[in-house]
Amino acid sequence: MGKKYVIGIDYGTESGRAVLVDLEGNEIADHVTPYPHGVIDEVLPESNVQLEPDWALQHPADYIEVLATAVPTVLQKSGVNPADVIGVGIDFTSCTMLPVDASGEPLCLKPEFRNRPHSWVKLWKHHAAQDEANLLNEIAAKRGEAFLPRYGGKISSEWMIAKIWQILNEDPEIYEQTDLFLEATDWVIFKMTGNIVRNSCAAGYKSIWHKQDGYPSKEFFRALDPRLEHLTETKLRGPIVPLGTRAGVLTNEMAAMMGLLPGTAVAVGNVDAHAAVPGVGVVEPGKLVMAMGTSICHMLLGTEEKYVEGMCGVVEDGIIPGYFGYEAGQSAVGDIFAWYVEQGVPAYVKEAAEKEGVSVHEWLEKRAAAYRPGETGLLALDWWNGNRSVLVDTDLTGLIVGYTLLTKPEEIYRALLEATAFGTRKIIDAFVENGVNVDELYACGGLPQKNKLLMQIYADVTNREIKIAASKQTPAVGAAMFAAVAAGKENGGYESIVEAARNMGKVREETFKPIPENVAMYEQLYQEYTKLHDYFGRGENDVMKRLKHWKETARAAKESMTLS
Repeated sequence: MGKKYVIGIDYGTESGRAVLVDLEGNEIADHVTPYPHGVIDEVLPESNVQLEPDWALQHPADYIEVLATAVPTVLQKSGVNPADVIGVGIDFTSCTMLPVDASGEPLCLKPEFRNRPHSWVKLWKHHAAQDEANLLNEIAAKRGEAFLPRYGGKISSEWMIAKIWQILNEDPEIYEQTDLFLEATDWVIFKMTGNIVRNSCAAGYKSIWHKQDGYPSKEFFRALDPRLEHLTETKLRGPIVPLGTRAGVLTNEMAAMMGLLPGTAVAVGNVDAHAAVPGVGVVEPGKLVMAMGTSICHMLLGTEEKYVEGMCGVVEDGIIPGYFGYEAGQSAVGDIFAWYVEQGVPAYVKEAAEKEGVSVHEWLEKRAAAYRPGETGLLALDWWNGNRSVLVDTDLTGLIVGYTLLTKPEEIYRALLEATAFGTRKIIDAFVENGVNVDELYACGGLPQKNKLLMQIYADVTNREIKIAASKQTPAVGAAMFAAVAAGKENGGYESIVEAARNMGKVREETFKPIPENVAMYEQLYQEYTKLHDYFGRGENDVMKRLKHWKETARAAKESMTLS
């Protein structure tokens, strides 16, 4: 049959990346395509329509640009014959969703809706549906809805139903004109194959769908808003299929654009962090996979459905068939470090880094590594983009305690690294306390590849050894594994994702082991972190929310004065 290959495409927050992989998991070529429109969070493209705070949109054409650019590039770089590529798989940030018309066309691409913010793709970190999420959770709790404990007691504003409800509340015409609300990953699969199928992973974690029970009842949706009563059978209709299923094959048009052959197998879409689990070879319980980038998703397998505070969901077959897949997460990690470098670092640091020929991150990491745990005198809460787990509250904000007139930039940087590690420890503790074992940690994504200090801090704070993915594109490799399953054994692929992961998943030989004296000091700091976490996050002092409310009120007043 000759050597065969698969392509995995990982759609991130700022870019999409394609990786060409052989069936032993060796990466032959990769290419990153930045999104031409990036994250749209201030003004709609080609217009003067201003967006309100907490909005985050994207342009669907950027996703097609990735297919048109990245896939031909990896084929060209590798010299692989397109006839030897047996399958394509994709993964996506989630919940990233968009409204489409009856032909599958995004409403934002139609001239009459281009200037309407709610017609655009809502990125995962669109947080403007918090009011809807709060009310949804309140009504679900009062009704004793069985689904709520599966999501840690709260449905996030980042997820599908809250975002749909926001559209209905703020632009009912867009809601009415929408034939389907789709996850972006399912929309791209539709563009490739002509078939609309919903993947069970995104449906389960982000749209309150359950393998046994289906969606919540009509009565629940009617209790939210009578206009939503028939939502799931109308605008969320469509087959929901397991990961690894063949969604269809490449159409002639898309095959020509991507440089592949028509009829190439296409796997159903997936969520980025979930695809990363088999990408590091994890196919059994007790091994927590951290997909570390702008945010962190924490993925874990279990043998039974248990309820854990603040988890993003537990879904049967949600990650690996035959297991319950648990997800938790932190809304900002790499984003916090990037914010500090861009907004908080004094000019002399940037000048010094430039003189040394290193990035600002590298300059700060090198100096931050010279400090012992506790030596900075600083402690931070990692809520620059709200809290996903375990509090599930996007209205929470960041905090640093311990500043003095002698505080240095590298000390602040280290405190921010430590804060995100404490956030991960909080999530691990929640799993363990609720009977879901966490024995080993695996890390993948951009951060573990770049920041050794960060990974050592995580090992010390969690008191667990951390194994690092061999690939810098782990979700894309995982997506490629699912492509191999969709292609099937008869075409040179695999029968199951477990078989694919065992043959294709790889980790580095180097690991990060906890340093006992660091573990002891970080335990004390973590106890203080927990006190601040509960004081500001569990209602004892809602100052963060009041400050946010006053900020929004003042901005609205200023805008109304400007308009008048």
